[in-house]
Amino acid sequence: MGHQERVVRELVGAHGRTYAAEAGITLKDTPQPLYRLLVLSHLLSARIRGSIALATARALHEAGLRDPRRMVRASWQERVDALGRGGYRRYDERTATQLGEAAELLNDRWGGDLRRLRREADGEVPELRRLLQEFPGMGPAGAGIFLREAQGVWPETAPFLDAKALQGAERLDLPKDPERLTELAGDTDPAVLAAALVRAAVDKEVVRDTLGRAG
Repeated sequence: MGHQERVVRELVGAHGRTYAAEAGITLKDTPQPLYRLLVLSHLLSARIRGSIALATARALHEAGLRDPRRMVRASWQERVDALGRGGYRRYDERTATQLGEAAELLNDRWGGDLRRLRREADGEVPELRRLLQEFPGMGPAGAGIFLREAQGVWPETAPFLDAKALQGAERLDLPKDPERLTELAGDTDPAVLAAALVRAAVDKEVVRDTLGRAG
């Protein structure tokens, strides 16, 4: 096994947990988990600590706001309160509005089911990115997070390694080519590989730990 393969193996072994899993989402190609991932991607894309975004995604779920119909039925204040319980206070009022508007769009245009958005895009990544950015509050970063995490259940999008994941590869002296990184990772779930690389991009300790383990 070459050095780069060892680096990838150690990275995935120690830090290969998707953000969806950390937020308590068991990701499947079904409406509710995909919607919860959409909300999580929205929250993670803001300039706020990832730990707060994850806690807020869990707080929204605990408040019952786990599908677009419930999100629309909730009052604006209920959404604000749930965001506040997660610690998402800096952006709570704007985000409460955006979550309501996004859920309304999802219900009206795609019947509350992101699989219909996937079919509309015919699995084409550029079109998926464009459609995801039609949701209020979902810019390029949010769309990238969603596709990074969803590629395990939407395999036609894999390997999806955005700029943040490739930044992690660069910090680990790994190739910045998605195909080559996937090859080095063997049969690792591409969503797990992507999440591990992002963790290396945002946390120098992950880089030090991984390189130390790889020797």
